[in-house]
Amino acid sequence: MLTLKYITEKTDEVIARLAKKHFDGIAIIAQVVELDNLRKSTQVQAETASAEMNAISKEIGIIMRNDGKLEEFEVFVEKRKKIDSLKEKTLQLKETIKIIGDQQAEAEQKLNELLVQIPNLPHDSVPFGKHAEDNLIERTGGKMPNLPADAVPHWDLAKKYDLIDFELGVKIAGAGFPVYKGKGARLQRALINFFLDNAREAGYLEVQPPYVVNAASGYGTGQLPDKEGQMYHCDLDDLYLIPTAEVPVTNIYRDVILNENELPIKNTAYSACFRREAGSYGKDVRGLNRLHQFDKVEIVQIQHPDKSYETLDQMVNYVQTLVDKLELPWRILRLCGGDMGFTSALTFDFEVFSAAQQRWLEVSSVSNFESYQANRLKCRFRTADKKTQLCHTLNGSALALPRIVAALLENNQTPEGIHIPKALIPYTGFEIIN
Repeated sequence: MLTLKYITEKTDEVIARLAKKHFDGIAIIAQVVELDNLRKSTQVQAETASAEMNAISKEIGIIMRNDGKLEEFEVFVEKRKKIDSLKEKTLQLKETIKIIGDQQAEAEQKLNELLVQIPNLPHDSVPFGKHAEDNLIERTGGKMPNLPADAVPHWDLAKKYDLIDFELGVKIAGAGFPVYKGKGARLQRALINFFLDNAREAGYLEVQPPYVVNAASGYGTGQLPDKEGQMYHCDLDDLYLIPTAEVPVTNIYRDVILNENELPIKNTAYSACFRREAGSYGKDVRGLNRLHQFDKVEIVQIQHPDKSYETLDQMVNYVQTLVDKLELPWRILRLCGGDMGFTSALTFDFEVFSAAQQRWLEVSSVSNFESYQANRLKCRFRTADKKTQLCHTLNGSALALPRIVAALLENNQTPEGIHIPKALIPYTGFEIIN
């Protein structure tokens, strides 16, 4: 989430930049500023009352130290009255401090509830726009396939070669949970190992995270409360099925203070991903185009703020090497403000061309979250002068499997069968599906 310091010191700038994401921040930012002022004023009141209590305690101590001296009865009585009066005032101050404390706690709770509803600020280079059509094409590559006249989409190929059983998945779990079979299952496993091996060679440490996370982890990376309705929730244990390995992997560094010389931290992880995709319907969700469960290899970096945009470029270039090795036609999009994720400051999407469907399919998003996630996670690093500073976090799909599989099947179909890209053959153990 955004820091209070930034919001209160650059209020107009925050509102203006949020507008690029088509988020009307005027009302909510005003509430944040008001609650922050209330929080500060109650803090001053509490400190003033505490100081007064301390002064009274000292005064009572001085009076009581002199209590052993022989005194006129009237003087003694006056001292007793004075002490009783001071003690009464102490009780009143304690009650005042309690009331102020409750007000402060309420203000902080409301403040936090508002802060997690405010999206990250878009980078200056994010283009204006509302929809996917407004995204900018950064660059393209790969060779467009020349398919035979009788070319068919991947769901027909999956049935013809007995690779994926969509109907069986419906029987077992419901729509969006396909069953991979034979060479279809082997192709899945081959792609996972191919992506993991490439990530490891690029310097990423492989981790195997849990597939469920607690609410604190969901809040840490920004899926909660923004995408609560899109996550599968296990009510009894209050756990969420992960929508991406980004969530558990990034949360490894929640409440962690790193040393500056440890940066960057580079992790990769394979996981199954679970998304409700509520409201999705129509031709765009057929076959592998949109699933409730799918496989993905993720790359995550924890980086120094001064180097995060250089790192973003490196991650984008790395993902490009993967689609090049798979011999797929691709394009990279710089997402406009209206099409960006809640937590992202800048996102590049990769799309591959699905020749039989004659459409582009998104297979990766590579994003810089700057300090937005780190502030939620309390992920910091200690500088050489022993000061702590928020890290920047980045992540990318490298890659998501379903639409990669769809494009591989469709683009490589021939009358003899479906050819496997050269880079994948050592992983599949076969050159053709027939």
